Amino acid sequence: MKTVAIIGGGPAGLMAAEVLCGHGLQVDVYDSMSSLGRKFLMAGKSGLNLTHSEPFEKFVSRYGKRKADIEKWLLDFSPDDLVKWAGGLGVETFISTSGRVFPKEMKASPLLRAWLKRLDEAGVNVHLRHKWIGWDADKSLKFETPDGLTTINADAVILALGGGSWARLGSSGEWVNWLDQAGVKVEALKPSNCGFDVAWSPFFKEKFDGQPIKSVILTFGDFHQQGEFIVTKEGVEGSLVYAASAGMRDEILANGKAVMRLDLAPDKTEAQLLEKLSKPRGSRSMASHLEKTVGMKGVKAGLLREFVPKDEFADMARLAFYMKQLPVPLVATRPLDEAISSAGGVSFDSLDEGLMLKTLPGVFCAGEMLDWEAPTGGYLLTACFASGRWAANGSGLKGSNMAIIRRNFLREYYV
Repeated sequence: MKTVAIIGGGPAGLMAAEVLCGHGLQVDVYDSMSSLGRKFLMAGKSGLNLTHSEPFEKFVSRYGKRKADIEKWLLDFSPDDLVKWAGGLGVETFISTSGRVFPKEMKASPLLRAWLKRLDEAGVNVHLRHKWIGWDADKSLKFETPDGLTTINADAVILALGGGSWARLGSSGEWVNWLDQAGVKVEALKPSNCGFDVAWSPFFKEKFDGQPIKSVILTFGDFHQQGEFIVTKEGVEGSLVYAASAGMRDEILANGKAVMRLDLAPDKTEAQLLEKLSKPRGSRSMASHLEKTVGMKGVKAGLLREFVPKDEFADMARLAFYMKQLPVPLVATRPLDEAISSAGGVSFDSLDEGLMLKTLPGVFCAGEMLDWEAPTGGYLLTACFASGRWAANGSGLKGSNMAIIRRNFLREYYV
């Protein structure tokens, strides 16, 4: 009987196991944690965003420079297919007002339980607390286990080890060392969908830590989007910042800093703001004047105090200008381990069409450990699921049968 070792029990690894089980193969899933799907469960704590309902062409555009690679996976297993698959596990979904797709129960645990039950019934073998630490001289897989070091041989291997964020849940990025030693090109792991450090003044930091900044437009390069984010003692985080994070991160890496611009009053033009601000202030304080005339108070007023030069703050024309495009300097990304996901990983140049490593025949990669990134909104999970199916099928042909899978995936790669 042919054997397949799948290392990593997240969405990509489990989807690969589902594709391969029940076809006369021995399918073994290995995971370093004490239970499967730890990061998947954490992602669902505030509502599991499975995928997005937007048109397919717009959906695939979210993957940027990797659109062409990931589009093939998604044509084989689309967002609609993912919704139907969840339905097959008894998980009903709904589309939110933002177009995002969630389980009706808004949790990951019911889906994961049903999925693991189905895999168990199909004969998938699960090995927990098995930390992969590379290959032995004879190409066998080495694992650290509670019972000591063990080695395993398999006819084919699928690596689905995640990226480098949330190490406490298993995505430590340690696999980079083992692939690097094996001659695989791996792009440096970087934070994605991440927060940023801002050099707040002590007063601003103390007063506004944890406060949301609502209804603003963030502009950075070609990025221009309305939303909200949160002030932290270290800097900024939240959905709007995450959406723009890739470009801002790359700018910091290239030049040591980045500047995002905020429109603090999206519902008013600069001329309208100036007209209101130019009304006589009388005995009112500037704080009171801002609130009475343009409704600018709290953390938004604090941002103006933080970044508008003092000698321009009393100039209403300049103040109106800054309200529409306030520069907020970002000095660094937050650490990789804090990020929602990671960029970088196994280079696509190192992979063939079926996601097999060119230098390691019989070893496939899937999920977040590949060199791609996407914003939050269901795009990350959808591509992880789809990549697991693609790696398992090997051929990349939609509707491929087991004869094709055997020919393209389970060849006698190990000599």
